[in-house]
Amino acid sequence: MKKLVLFTSLVIFVITDSYAQDISFGAKAGLNFASITGDDVDDLDGRTAFHVGVVVEISVSDKFSVQPELFYSSQGATMEDSYTEEGFNVREDGTIKLDYINLPIMAKYYVAEGFSLEAGPQIGFLMNSEAEVDLTVSGDGVSESITISEDLKDHVKGIDFGFNFGLGYKLENGLNFDARYNLGLSDGNDDPEFFESDDAFKNSVIQVSVGYFF
Repeated sequence: MKKLVLFTSLVIFVITDSYAQDISFGAKAGLNFASITGDDVDDLDGRTAFHVGVVVEISVSDKFSVQPELFYSSQGATMEDSYTEEGFNVREDGTIKLDYINLPIMAKYYVAEGFSLEAGPQIGFLMNSEAEVDLTVSGDGVSESITISEDLKDHVKGIDFGFNFGLGYKLENGLNFDARYNLGLSDGNDDPEFFESDDAFKNSVIQVSVGYFF
């Protein structure tokens, strides 16, 4: 996978260096509808978070361009659970926070004026990994709540590979919109003993963005 990303980057560099007609710089931000997929994570729900970063669109022809991006992406998942233990009602509301610096390289093909289809590989570098659980115990007329946090960075792999595909629309004034799906390709489980499972888990993110080219 690393060789594929390096080879793709090299090919893109050669093509754009030889045929680039125009280069535009911009910024983007938007929402992440993130989740974690795998055989052993059926009890996890989606997490709504954000991403923000910069982009460079390199025009190769009137129809085709390459767009490297660099952005901070807050991902992960959430969970809810309620049960009774020793006569007390227990509720757990948890969040798994996986925050990355992502570097996608998107190939863009314009099928109509301003409207593009996009696809390309992505590498992510883990910046923060944390599990946070709000625990509420109630019964016998009392209710107590505590928040428990645990650093997961030593248990989640620091490099994440994925593949993006989606669509975009760019106005003549530089304002642009895009929606894409990031399919996680690499296993994030770096400590089967800690997670009590050898099963792989992968990132899955739907992103909706608004941006502007200067």
